[in-house]
Amino acid sequence: MPRKIRTFCPHCKKHTQHEVHAVKKRARGELSWGQRHFREVYKGYGGFPRPKPSSEKPTKKVDLRFKCKECGKEHMRGKGFRIKTLEFTE
Repeated sequence: MPRKIRTFCPHCKKHTQHEVHAVKKRARGELSWGQRHFREVYKGYGGFPRPKPSSEKPTKKVDLRFKCKECGKEHMRGKGFRIKTLEFTE
């Protein structure tokens, strides 16, 4: 995939040059309600609160961010897509 791409910037409201980079997953927020509820249910004696996943997908989804060269804002384009290896070209 090219490192620089010309695409629409929703902040500038026009097509500009963008720099593309992949973003790694971050740790879940421990203070969010869902995570607090999960920790509460998970602790103590008993089984796992949800059924265990039967099988994992062969590939993970890639999260691409596009950074505008003019305004410096970042945005995503659609949902991520599954790919084994992502390589950037100049």
